Amino acid sequence: MAKAVRKSSIISLLGGVACVALVAACANTPIEAETTETLTVAEPVQTALMTERDLVVTPELWPEITVPALDPAIEAQIDDIMSKMTLEQKVGQVIQADSDSVTPEDVKTYRLGSVLSGGSSAPGDEAFAPMDAWIAAADAYWEASVDPEGVEIAIPIIWGIDAVHGHANLAGATIFPHNIGLGAANNPDLIEDIARITAEELIVSGHDWTFAPTIATPRDDRWGRTYEGYSESPEIVREYAERIVYGLQGRPGDEDFLGNGRVISSAKHYVGDGGTMDGIDQGETQATEQQIIDIHAQGYFTALEAGVQTVMSSFSSWQGVKMHGSHAMLTEVLKDRMGFTGFVVGDWNGHGQVPGCTNTDCPQSLNAGLDMYMAPDSWRGLYDSTLQHVKDGNIPMERLDDAVRRVLRVKLAYGIFDKPAPSARPGANDESLLATDEAR
Repeated sequence: MAKAVRKSSIISLLGGVACVALVAACANTPIEAETTETLTVAEPVQTALMTERDLVVTPELWPEITVPALDPAIEAQIDDIMSKMTLEQKVGQVIQADSDSVTPEDVKTYRLGSVLSGGSSAPGDEAFAPMDAWIAAADAYWEASVDPEGVEIAIPIIWGIDAVHGHANLAGATIFPHNIGLGAANNPDLIEDIARITAEELIVSGHDWTFAPTIATPRDDRWGRTYEGYSESPEIVREYAERIVYGLQGRPGDEDFLGNGRVISSAKHYVGDGGTMDGIDQGETQATEQQIIDIHAQGYFTALEAGVQTVMSSFSSWQGVKMHGSHAMLTEVLKDRMGFTGFVVGDWNGHGQVPGCTNTDCPQSLNAGLDMYMAPDSWRGLYDSTLQHVKDGNIPMERLDDAVRRVLRVKLAYGIFDKPAPSARPGANDESLLATDEAR
């Protein structure tokens, strides 16, 4: 009952805030593009290994982030696990398939690293599903992934889903106002509490990972996804990003960090999705490198410091280069300069938009620094082509190993190897943790 009171107070406070935010958003005039200046890009390179051209960035402009230190024990475990993995297993670990397009038997056969459920991929025929249906599906995928038949070591999957303003795919869960309303509240304590409640309700349905927070900084209200951003103010986005990651994952160093009642989070969409010309979705971000840093990247700085485990690449482009194919942004800036040690996941077949790629064939993205393809319905063809590219040398083994290491690092930090089936975890299948009539 204490939880019901807490949720009720949160929802009551936010009910009016959402309306205010929507009115304010509609009243604003579009913010002009930050710049029309053209950045220098590298000369085209005719190779299957990388995209045809990439941005020339200045990594020294970007901050060096103090991220949580690597755990030597986990790194040793990764070494041991990888020594037992086949090439086929390694390729499987860097691919994520949608639950509407993959069976538990497929997960076992291809040793996939992750399953996701898109907005219309709930078990059954409805847009969302009850707790017992989610748990049954979670158990089936988990059991398939840990089946040791034919491999020296079996690696559990992690199951991801969009729980952006509450767990909207679960019947009976608490649904909070969308992000535009939560941002208008300008209350970091509140947003951390909301994230924590969302994490608890994700555990109820057997999920490990939410594709949140969305830390776009919308600069043009004509963008159809403006409501998914918390604010056009980089300062608010910066503060919220940290607190949402804390709410979902816990604080690094605390006993409950990625522990019971916590889930893996994903900062998205890296980077500049809120600054596209004329607000066109998946379009061209109009900004200099310094403006990207000052406006669109602020949330990533604090999310990285907070220990966010995954970062999702954006559909958008910057100066003609798709983020899913930019080695400069995914590797040179995010990983090498800012020290990100988790893994980069793609967005829904976003790799297929990289020049020279299709949904089922894209070595360019992995070589650019993507660590896990989100290949909802294209996963089988992508698995085959990626495996062949590694065999042919188009994807260096060193790059594949780095991607696999990053995926395993997140899984081990989350304790997935030590967890029982989703239905047997603390909080799973517990309807008392969901919103009650009083809370609503």
